[in-house]
Amino acid sequence: MRVYLPCTLAALAEVVAAGELGPAPLTGFAVTPALVEWYASGDTEELEYVALTEAARASLRMLAADRADGVEVAARRVVVAADMPDSAVTAGVDLEERARVRLLKSVPIAELASVHVDDPAAVPDVEAAVAAIAAADRGDDDARFVVDGAEDHELMWYATQEIPDLLGRR
Repeated sequence: MRVYLPCTLAALAEVVAAGELGPAPLTGFAVTPALVEWYASGDTEELEYVALTEAARASLRMLAADRADGVEVAARRVVVAADMPDSAVTAGVDLEERARVRLLKSVPIAELASVHVDDPAAVPDVEAAVAAIAAADRGDDDARFVVDGAEDHELMWYATQEIPDLLGRR
């Protein structure tokens, strides 16, 4: 199962240093039975895009939490993709977050499939979304509009061997 795990550039650097994404359990997003049922007209590619988008939104929450703790982090959403055995993943039943899953084991860096990161041109919209994500989660329509502005930016795809170059350009 392809699992999309929210991250930040700073956290990705920690993954590289540790050699794994962990510790488990990890919250991720994937094509779950609940997502398939909800989005019945979607093909696999569309469903994976929904899961990737949910992980990107969770990355915004991670950025906001880091900022609230006084950590300086680059305003770029990061999502790490990993192909995991079904036995390592449990799907939740939360109707609001149909794609949410729990990963029951850490992910060695060698098992990562790809990394998805905002282009630097998205930074102004991501900055605004980081500031608005909490209000958007509480239902504020204006804040949701701001978050949608960040989501208008497609995440760029990176092969895992490009991670060191990506981190060097933070």
